[in-house]
Amino acid sequence: MTDTPAADANGSANGAANGNGGEGQAMPPQIRILGQYIKDLSFENPNAPGGFTNQAPQINVSVDVRVPGNQDNDYEIELRLTADAKVEDKQVFLVELVYGAVFRLENIPAQGLQPVLLIECPRIIFPFARRIIADMTRDGGFPPLMIDPIDFAALYRQRLDQQQAAQQGDAPAGDA
Repeated sequence: MTDTPAADANGSANGAANGNGGEGQAMPPQIRILGQYIKDLSFENPNAPGGFTNQAPQINVSVDVRVPGNQDNDYEIELRLTADAKVEDKQVFLVELVYGAVFRLENIPAQGLQPVLLIECPRIIFPFARRIIADMTRDGGFPPLMIDPIDFAALYRQRLDQQQAAQQGDAPAGDA
């Protein structure tokens, strides 16, 4: 006999099966997508057809994640992607996407809520937003722009560092 709980049909440990009863055990965290959608989409090709050159453009991609609001356990996430392509100083194309999703988060401890909202949720919807950007650039007459995978954990840490630096900058200086 082992001390490990038996797994049920879903592969999760069942406390009742080993005589511990289910009382006092925390429910596992759940993340569900209730809906996802294009909130805003813009593609600009200002120099067409003159913008089609054999020279590869310099493409700058920016990423932002916002949590505009929530209602109970339902949170809206906005993944904002901007791809700005230029050859020298001449605009080739500009694509801007705000891709939204509503997530229902249950059994997430308070200290883990921000990382779930700013790391896990955007990680889940990123492939959909990436495909939209690729399709838009292709439909605009350019090769599909396949945005590299994004390390949302690094972006989250960077955001925390910026907030801490801003708070330290706002702190009153001590008397000398």
